Amino acid sequence: MPDAPAAPVSLNWKTRLEIHANGKSISAVESFTPTFNTQVTPIHSIEADNIGAVFHPQAATFSLSLKAIGPAVAELTRLALAGTKFDIMLAESGDGKDWTFNKMLFRDCLITSANPSNVVIDGAPTATFSGIILGFRGEKDRDPA
Repeated sequence: MPDAPAAPVSLNWKTRLEIHANGKSISAVESFTPTFNTQVTPIHSIEADNIGAVFHPQAATFSLSLKAIGPAVAELTRLALAGTKFDIMLAESGDGKDWTFNKMLFRDCLITSANPSNVVIDGAPTATFSGIILGFRGEKDRDPA
């Protein structure tokens, strides 16, 4: 049987993203969804459309789902109940340069809700944490070369 053709280099990713909260790795993460909102409202007048704009404050939120099988869920629950601000970092793991950012830091995060899933007999339950990001930035852009 002939070998399968090699994947193009651009599709041969050797890295993944890891999530850290306050410097501790959070494992078994199923999804992490940050959302940024920069609202601009156009201003119209009787004489013309779009004569200006009103800029609203930026808002950033996140949703994080992970398997409820390790200490990370307990740590996030502790942070949520205490109302403690913490940092979330997405960082490249492994050898390679596959991602646009080396790391991305979301500073001063607060959990606003937690939603554990039902216990099921054929898998681990999932915990979903939602929150707000009071500060975020890209640490370093990846060179295009």
